Amino acid sequence: MNALGALDPATAVELVDSRFTVPGMRCAGCIAKIERGLGELSGVAAARVNFSAKRVAVRHDESLDEQDLLTALERLGFEAQPAAANPFAEDDKDSKRLLRALAVAGFGMMNIMLLSVSVWSGAGGVTRELFHWLSALIALPVVAYAGQPFFASAWMALRYRRTNMDVPISIGVLLATGMSFYETMTGGEHAYFDGAVMLLFFLLAGRALDATMRGRTRAGIGALLSRMGRTASVVQPDGGIVRVPAERLFPGMTMLVAAGEALAADGTVIAGRGAVDNAMLTGESTPEPVGEGVQVHAGAIALEGPLTVEITAAQGDTAIAEIARLMDEAGQSRSRYVRIADRASRYYAPVVHSLAALAFLGWMVAGAGWHQSLVIAISVLIITCPCAMGLAVPAAQVVASGALLRRGLMVKDGTALERLSEVDMALFDKTGTLTLGEPRADVSALTAEAKPVALALAQSSSHPLSKGLAATLRSEGGTSASLDAVAELPGQGISATWNGIAVSLGRSDAGTDHLASVLRIGERCWTIPFADSLRVDAAETIEALAASGVEAVIVSGDRDSAVAPIARELGIKGLGGVGPAEKLALLETHRSQGRHPLMVGDGLNDGPALAAAHASIAPGTASDISQQAADAVFIGEKLFPVALAVRVARATMRIVRQNFALAVIYNLFAVPLALAGLVTPLIAAVAMSLSSLIVVGNSLRLAGATR
Repeated sequence: MNALGALDPATAVELVDSRFTVPGMRCAGCIAKIERGLGELSGVAAARVNFSAKRVAVRHDESLDEQDLLTALERLGFEAQPAAANPFAEDDKDSKRLLRALAVAGFGMMNIMLLSVSVWSGAGGVTRELFHWLSALIALPVVAYAGQPFFASAWMALRYRRTNMDVPISIGVLLATGMSFYETMTGGEHAYFDGAVMLLFFLLAGRALDATMRGRTRAGIGALLSRMGRTASVVQPDGGIVRVPAERLFPGMTMLVAAGEALAADGTVIAGRGAVDNAMLTGESTPEPVGEGVQVHAGAIALEGPLTVEITAAQGDTAIAEIARLMDEAGQSRSRYVRIADRASRYYAPVVHSLAALAFLGWMVAGAGWHQSLVIAISVLIITCPCAMGLAVPAAQVVASGALLRRGLMVKDGTALERLSEVDMALFDKTGTLTLGEPRADVSALTAEAKPVALALAQSSSHPLSKGLAATLRSEGGTSASLDAVAELPGQGISATWNGIAVSLGRSDAGTDHLASVLRIGERCWTIPFADSLRVDAAETIEALAASGVEAVIVSGDRDSAVAPIARELGIKGLGGVGPAEKLALLETHRSQGRHPLMVGDGLNDGPALAAAHASIAPGTASDISQQAADAVFIGEKLFPVALAVRVARATMRIVRQNFALAVIYNLFAVPLALAGLVTPLIAAVAMSLSSLIVVGNSLRLAGATR
């Protein structure tokens, strides 16, 4: 429970914020029930569900404590527990449990299908009974274990007199399993263990994929936050230095930051001069010079020091923590097909069970007898198994994702293809996205004598500009000179002697961009400018996007003076000085205008925007948080996979719509036949499998979509 430091304007009561993990949320109905139910409690100002993270945040006054809210959630039919202090580092037990259940269901399905093939092929008598018993021995424990996620959720719902999508699923699985066991015990011709286990497998596959993606996102943010400084050297009133854990830091403290140390809190430099590496925060590879009065942030690494910093924000109030919160709030499911799947999951099974019940009652009234009537009802259940419908989207996504992977783009979330197909504008970060994010030195002014000295000095330093200079000189086939007395001076650069002559390589303070170094050999001096070059196919990619009706815009946290030349070269609009919150606001503005923006970025400051955009892509060199937040990651120095992804995504959605049409047509023909009693359970199982194969075959056409 965290104090918000805010007052409810209606009551002037200070509000606090509590967060809970609610793993039992399954659909949009759960979201509405929780938000409405908690919102009606006295003392609750607001309740907001983050469905993708399975968490709910409650803003309330101090008259309520966490236990009161937990009790309220239990009355609504949801088990919950307080979220960890760092929810991004939580162990994703739900994902692991689903993966175990999926593995068990997959093992059982494959073995039961092998036994069923023999029965379908005409095995009879003792052989058929043996195979049915073997199937039962496999299916009963598999259903009992793999069905737990559905059974537990359904029981919880029924216990509190409500329903959810797991109630009809559980009824269907148990009915099919029970009838199959009865047929096995009485020596019947047909058992339907394969249909029950197959249904569990496909349902678990969808949930496990969703849970895994949510777990990866949390793990990525948690890993990033763990890379922040864990302790700080705090200056005591008597001048002494004490190492203090990051969780015990607070504003007003003074910390001493040595060269190479990661900052554990946000603050203002009050003494010292040097440079910090903000790549984890901004994605910018160029070090940022700092001095008195300059703001520095937790997670930045001091390249030169020492720096004396007065802490202005610590722990959950730091810039990185705020970015993590923004990203967490933005990371809601945005897929139209996800919403359709939620509704289909709630209504499909009840409709099918109603049809099966009507078939049973109708044939009983017609005098068919309870056994034949129940067999027909089971045939309806099997033939309407939503395997083809369930494969319509993932089959196409898997094939398209594989084709894109071969062209250097990894799609992390299948629903991203749907959203990529709808984008009509692309917002590009600059450094590390449109450009390579590596400072390249212009060494044309250096003499043949100076280049070996410059290479030797650059190779002796870990500074990013020195690395860029060394890479440029090595690419020209240069060799390094032999130096003596090499020394690196914090804030000044590196110095040495060469053939008895004093030489040095340091930062240039001329200008405002700080993208230059100065090489000195004795009395002679050379200024070495640096620039970040565009990706080789950046212009081609922008043209390809424009041909697809996608408008490109540069949105960067870098200065306007650095953004404008790149924008002019590419012939697109460019916005500089845009921070994480401003990027989110810009995205929301475009979305409110009916646009579907694609965000392409690489820095931690792009994380919230990547999560909030209609679709998002990050380069393989991006920060951990950006790669986790993005829907897709492209590998290599070429940018064209971004344009290719849009083209392939649109082709994928055409195939998806065709797959849905094929699945609907199958049901329009199959269901009436089953209701009429013209389909045996055996034929129903074969028809169900064939419908799935047709959908998969149609999806395979996407294998050549990237050509």
